[in-house]
Amino acid sequence: MLRNDWTRAEIQALYQQPLMDLLFDAQAVHRQNFAKNTVQVSTLLSIKTGKCPEDCKYCSQSAHYDADLEAEKRIAVEKVIAEAQQAKASGSTRFCMGAAWRNPHERDMPYVLEMVKEVKALGMETCMTLGMLNASQAERLKDAGLDYYNHNLDTSREYYANVISTRTFDDRLDTLQNVRDAGLKVCSGGIVGLGETSQDRIGLLHELATLPIHPESVPINMLVPIKGTPMADTEKLDVIEWIRTIAVARIIMPKSYIRLSAGRESMSDSDQALAFMAGANSIFSGDKLLTTPNAGQGRDEQLFAKLGLQAEKIKASVRETAVDAMAV
Repeated sequence: MLRNDWTRAEIQALYQQPLMDLLFDAQAVHRQNFAKNTVQVSTLLSIKTGKCPEDCKYCSQSAHYDADLEAEKRIAVEKVIAEAQQAKASGSTRFCMGAAWRNPHERDMPYVLEMVKEVKALGMETCMTLGMLNASQAERLKDAGLDYYNHNLDTSREYYANVISTRTFDDRLDTLQNVRDAGLKVCSGGIVGLGETSQDRIGLLHELATLPIHPESVPINMLVPIKGTPMADTEKLDVIEWIRTIAVARIIMPKSYIRLSAGRESMSDSDQALAFMAGANSIFSGDKLLTTPNAGQGRDEQLFAKLGLQAEKIKASVRETAVDAMAV
C-alpha cells in the first residue's frame, strides 16, 4: 500500500535490518509493482555547462570553485535532437536535459520549450533539470510536452547547509510543488557519500516518502569526488550503505522508479547486481552524466546480459503522443 505517513523511526528500523532481510523485502515489493528483471534506461545530456551561480560543494559546474571544467554555452537544438535520436537507437526511453542555471531566465524559455517538443516528437519520455522553476515556467513546460522535471533534495534537511548555501531546502520543495501543480511528474532523490550520517540518509528518504505524492522517479546518486570542489577529499562511503538506501527507498516508495545515477561507473558488476536486487529499476546509460563519467552502453549491455536483465520498452502512450505531435 502507498503511504505518505512514514515516520523516521519506521524508516530507521527498515534501514537497520540485517542486509539479507532488507534485500528480500525490497525485491518482494519491487516484484509486486514492476516487471521483474526489467530496467528503464535513460540518457542525460548537458545543454549548458558550467558557471553555475550555486555553490553545491560536490559540483564541478559551480562558479565558486576551481574545478577542471570547460564551460560551454547553450548547445544548438539540432545537436540535442541528434543526441536524442542516438540515445533512442541505443535503447533509452527517456531523454533528460540539464542546464547549469540557478533558474531559467525568460529568454531561455523558447529554447527549452522547442527542445521538449522536438524530443517528444521522437517518441521518448522527456525530462529536464534547469534549477528552480516558478509556476508559470512549470506550466509552459508541461504544455510543451515535458513528462518529468528533476530537482533533487540532495540530502536531509539537517545536513543541507553543509552542502549548499545559495538556496534553501524549502526553495527546493517550492520548486517540486510548482512542478506537481503543473501536472508534471517529479524526479527527485539525493546523493549519498557527502559526509553525512546514516541518520541523514534516513532523513532524506523520510522527506521524499512523506511528500503528498511520491516522486515518480527517485535517483540515488553516490558522490563522485571532483578535484577543485570542497568535497574532493570526502571519505568514500561503503557501498553497502548505498545499497541499504536504495532498498529502503524501494520499500517506502513502492511505485517509484529507483534510479542508479552518479557513481555507478566506479562500482563492480556485483555491486550493481545487489542494487538491482534491492529494487533499483532505472539507470542512466552513456559515457557521461552532465560532467561526470558514467558506465558506457557497451558495459551496460554486458552487465544486462550477465544478470539476465532487459531494457524497458517505450510505453504505448508515449508513442501515441509522438504521433499526435508530428501530425500537428
